[in-house]
Amino acid sequence: MTLLMTLLERYERILDQLVAELKAHYGHRLVACAVFGSVGRETQREGSDIDLLLVVRDLPSGRMKRVDEFLPVEERLQPLLDACAREGAAPMLSPVFKTPEEVERGSPLFLDMVEDARILYDDGGFFAARLERLRCRLRELGARRIRRGNAWHWVLKPDLKPGEVFEL
Repeated sequence: MTLLMTLLERYERILDQLVAELKAHYGHRLVACAVFGSVGRETQREGSDIDLLLVVRDLPSGRMKRVDEFLPVEERLQPLLDACAREGAAPMLSPVFKTPEEVERGSPLFLDMVEDARILYDDGGFFAARLERLRCRLRELGARRIRRGNAWHWVLKPDLKPGEVFEL
């Protein structure tokens, strides 16, 4: 890596290699990979972590088993991560693992992803379709994402009445 490489270029290089490593590691089990947070918005700073959603078929039960299965991917990326660290970026991978079935059940995490996620790989458009269904539902509800200080929060149903129940 050259010293002339911008911060954005360094992160993009990591993401490109990450997708290649994920495809090689998970093979046909890989359904989707998305980056979110500051890297997804392309507003990262030196040392921003890389927030990832990995959708993989037949994941083992439990977070630690899923992390253990992912470790070889991170190990193969380590030389590139180390090179970025020498240039000041020092990114860390922060993956969230979901099966397609877990994605279909939904997650509060997906709320911010409708705005901030950048899909890096999506076999058959599975995750893009899930996010689009959520976007449509948020529009139906009149939901709004509001920034307060350094954080965002959602007003999911502005006209919510006491005792009313709704689904996303």
